[in-house]
Amino acid sequence: MASALWVKIIRHHRTEKQTTVPCDREGVHDALHEACHELDLPEPLWLDKNEREWNEFGMTRFLPDAFFESVSFERIEIEYIDPDAPKKQNRDPRNAF
Repeated sequence: MASALWVKIIRHHRTEKQTTVPCDREGVHDALHEACHELDLPEPLWLDKNEREWNEFGMTRFLPDAFFESVSFERIEIEYIDPDAPKKQNRDPRNAF
Protein backbone atom coordinates (compact mmCIF):
# COMPACT_ATOMS: atom_id res chain seq x y z
CA MET A 1 0.00 0.00 0.00
CA ALA A 2 1.33 3.44 -0.90
CA SER A 3 1.05 6.61 1.14
CA ALA A 4 -2.30 8.33 0.86
CA LEU A 5 -4.38 11.28 1.98
CA TRP A 6 -7.57 10.27 3.81
CA VAL A 7 -10.32 12.89 3.49
CA LYS A 8 -13.51 12.68 5.58
CA ILE A 9 -16.61 14.86 5.49
CA ILE A 10 -18.14 15.07 8.97
CA ARG A 11 -21.81 15.98 9.48
CA HIS A 12 -23.74 15.52 12.73
CA HIS A 13 -20.60 13.97 14.32
CA ARG A 14 -20.52 11.14 11.76
CA THR A 15 -18.46 10.47 8.68
CA GLU A 16 -20.77 11.19 5.78
CA LYS A 17 -18.36 10.66 2.88
CA GLN A 18 -14.72 9.74 2.64
CA THR A 19 -12.04 8.99 0.11
CA THR A 20 -8.34 8.27 -0.09
CA VAL A 21 -6.04 9.55 -2.81
CA PRO A 22 -2.37 8.74 -3.37
CA CYS A 23 -0.18 11.35 -1.72
CA ASP A 24 3.30 11.98 -0.43
CA ARG A 25 3.78 14.28 2.55
CA GLU A 26 4.80 17.26 0.37
CA GLY A 27 2.05 16.73 -2.22
CA VAL A 28 -0.87 17.39 0.09
CA HIS A 29 -2.23 20.36 -1.89
CA ASP A 30 -2.51 18.39 -5.14
CA ALA A 31 -4.01 15.41 -3.32
CA LEU A 32 -6.53 17.64 -1.52
CA HIS A 33 -7.50 19.19 -4.87
CA GLU A 34 -8.06 15.72 -6.33
CA ALA A 35 -10.07 14.55 -3.28
CA CYS A 36 -12.30 17.64 -3.34
CA HIS A 37 -12.99 17.06 -7.04
CA GLU A 38 -13.81 13.40 -6.34
CA LEU A 39 -16.17 14.33 -3.47
CA ASP A 40 -17.67 17.25 -5.43
CA LEU A 41 -16.54 19.81 -2.83
CA PRO A 42 -15.12 23.29 -3.11
CA GLU A 43 -11.47 23.52 -2.08
CA PRO A 44 -10.87 25.00 1.37
CA LEU A 45 -8.47 27.81 2.12
CA TRP A 46 -5.15 26.47 3.39
CA LEU A 47 -4.20 28.74 6.30
CA ASP A 48 -1.12 28.95 8.53
CA LYS A 49 -3.02 26.93 11.16
CA ASN A 50 -3.50 24.10 8.67
CA GLU A 51 0.17 24.23 7.68
CA ARG A 52 1.28 23.98 11.33
CA GLU A 53 -1.09 21.07 12.07
CA TRP A 54 -0.05 19.27 8.88
CA ASN A 55 3.66 19.64 9.63
CA GLU A 56 3.32 18.61 13.27
CA PHE A 57 0.63 15.93 13.18
CA GLY A 58 0.10 14.91 9.55
CA MET A 59 -3.53 15.93 9.83
CA THR A 60 -5.72 19.03 9.92
CA ARG A 61 -9.37 20.15 9.83
CA PHE A 62 -11.31 22.64 7.77
CA LEU A 63 -14.44 24.24 9.22
CA PRO A 64 -17.17 25.80 7.05
CA ASP A 65 -15.59 29.26 7.34
CA ALA A 66 -12.56 27.93 5.38
CA PHE A 67 -14.69 27.80 2.21
CA PHE A 68 -15.74 30.65 -0.07
CA GLU A 69 -18.97 28.80 -0.90
CA SER A 70 -21.47 27.75 1.73
CA VAL A 71 -21.19 24.09 2.74
CA SER A 72 -23.57 21.79 4.60
CA PHE A 73 -21.19 19.88 6.84
CA GLU A 74 -19.47 20.51 10.19
CA ARG A 75 -15.91 19.98 9.00
CA ILE A 76 -13.53 18.17 6.70
CA GLU A 77 -10.70 16.21 8.26
CA ILE A 78 -7.62 15.18 6.31
CA GLU A 79 -4.97 12.76 7.51
CA TYR A 80 -1.74 11.44 6.02
CA ILE A 81 -1.60 7.64 5.92
CA ASP A 82 1.91 6.19 5.82
CA PRO A 83 1.94 2.39 5.86
CA ASP A 84 5.71 2.34 6.48
CA ALA A 85 5.56 4.53 9.59
CA PRO A 86 6.54 2.78 12.82
CA LYS A 87 3.57 1.71 14.92
CA LYS A 88 3.00 3.77 18.05
CA GLN A 89 3.27 2.00 21.39
CA ASN A 90 0.35 2.25 23.78
CA ARG A 91 1.78 3.33 27.13
CA ASP A 92 -1.41 2.91 29.10
CA PRO A 93 -0.60 0.52 32.01
CA ARG A 94 -4.10 -0.97 31.79
CA ASN A 95 -3.09 -2.52 28.46
CA ALA A 96 0.06 -4.18 29.82
CA PHE A 97 0.26 -7.95 29.64
